[in-house]
Amino acid sequence: MDGLDLLAQPAYFAASCLLLGLAVGSFLNVVIHRLPKMMERDWQAQCAELANAPGPVLAPLSLSRPRSSCPKCGHRISALENIPIVSWLALRGRCSACKAAISPRYPLVEALTALLSAYAGWHFGFTLAAAGALLFIWAMVALSVIDFDTQLLPDDITLPLLWTGLLFNLGGTFTDLRSAVIGAIAGYLALWSVYWAFKLVTGKEGMGYGDFKLLSAIGAWFGYQLLPLTILLSSLVGAAVGVSLIILARQGREVPIPFGPYLAAAGVLAMFCGQALTHAYLRLL
Repeated sequence: MDGLDLLAQPAYFAASCLLLGLAVGSFLNVVIHRLPKMMERDWQAQCAELANAPGPVLAPLSLSRPRSSCPKCGHRISALENIPIVSWLALRGRCSACKAAISPRYPLVEALTALLSAYAGWHFGFTLAAAGALLFIWAMVALSVIDFDTQLLPDDITLPLLWTGLLFNLGGTFTDLRSAVIGAIAGYLALWSVYWAFKLVTGKEGMGYGDFKLLSAIGAWFGYQLLPLTILLSSLVGAAVGVSLIILARQGREVPIPFGPYLAAAGVLAMFCGQALTHAYLRLL
């Protein structure tokens, strides 16, 4: 049995996606940490250029350089200290040099990415849809955590995600191209309309433009038919979490709650079982 025959086996392919998800999850931690900083540097440089002032002199920063290091002591993380989940457990969640605590979020992101990747491999099998599902999941994980940290949904992820969804649907991978194009347009306009209606009534901004682009991308991947379900699920979860934070954590109503993670979770759920949930919802009606 050759390699392709092995990948065609559901269990083997799911296990391969699990390992790949662990590696990608480790990289996503870098993206989550560095991309907002890179965006901030770009904004500072643009502001300096507009003001005809010298920009700040900073060390180069990209997704690949410099090597990851401890933010407390600057210890460069070796390859053995960078094994997904295993290294964090072996180090007991602390830097090997200064013993500063390492956030458990790093292994959690790796584990979540790996588990969702494995399920995508098992659900779709060794197909083009599985490749698309993996890309979609990885983007959703990165966007969710970045939005949770910064209330930003970077165009560097949302816009390529939108075009990639349309590209996959050229051959009808998840939906037909017509539905994908309408989904991209309708997804943007749906939240854009809510944004302006809320602003006209209250004078405040209820969400950011990144949310429009994220729902547009979800529509491009799975078609306009699943947009009502995505909006409904994300709104229900967002409302439940928001009320819980206000009651349990005594968080003020004026504190912004990122909507991106709920849109992302609803998008992933729609990808796996959107048709079944839609049919069940219509039967209830």
